[in-house]
Amino acid sequence: MEVLVLPTADDVDVRAADIVAEQVSRRPDTVLGVATGSSPLGAYRELARRQAHGLLDLTRLTCFALDEYVGLPAGHPSGYAAVLERELVRPIGLPPARMRVPDGSREDLEAACRDYEEAVGLAGGVDLQILGIGANGHIGFNEPGSSLSSRTRVKALSARTRADNARFFKAPDDVPTHCITQGLGTILDARRVLLVAQGERKAAAVAAAVEGPVSAMCPASVLQFHRAVTVVVDEAAAGQLALTDYYRFVAEAKHRLRQEER
Repeated sequence: MEVLVLPTADDVDVRAADIVAEQVSRRPDTVLGVATGSSPLGAYRELARRQAHGLLDLTRLTCFALDEYVGLPAGHPSGYAAVLERELVRPIGLPPARMRVPDGSREDLEAACRDYEEAVGLAGGVDLQILGIGANGHIGFNEPGSSLSSRTRVKALSARTRADNARFFKAPDDVPTHCITQGLGTILDARRVLLVAQGERKAAAVAAAVEGPVSAMCPASVLQFHRAVTVVVDEAAAGQLALTDYYRFVAEAKHRLRQEER
């Protein structure tokens, strides 16, 4: 696991965009896993800025969203399909058919989960999965207690997650109680994972995920089992890490090595 501790949230956005850009430069038709929530939005805006200035072409991506609420009407502004349309699809000029989101409005939700899991496989799997992290350690909507080998499924949202997401709705009671989310096992299938976090409120979850024991009580800790994870955090989100000096040393050593290779 590579941990990059950067001064500010803006720096996190730029570095996350760099990582996506590096991936796309190698494979323009990358399959990109995309998270919603507040953590990755700055990176999406930075990617859109680069696209607008002709520095990057993201129009050949295929994107798979991590999750979607159950029971919201089509087009609801707080649904993740709508959020990704506003924040990513339109800004980068991605053909809408290249953005796949779980269908939380289907009558047969179990079939919707199976179909989504199958679609990811038919696309060849995710090349780079972008993640945020919840204050309780969830990734996607895999709440504490989730199976570490879980697949795409319906999950009940915790009271803390619903409270955290209430700011996106007119009233707290409007936050759905359930969602469809990719499972932790599904996320681990991605070839590379990029987790971004900003702010002091995420510090405990980041420390538990990166340095704590692997436990269902902190679902993000399962990423310790992944072979290629990059965690990009600002100083505030890194505030409870014990090995920050080591992470900085490793990052600086890698930078020097790259400079020497040039």
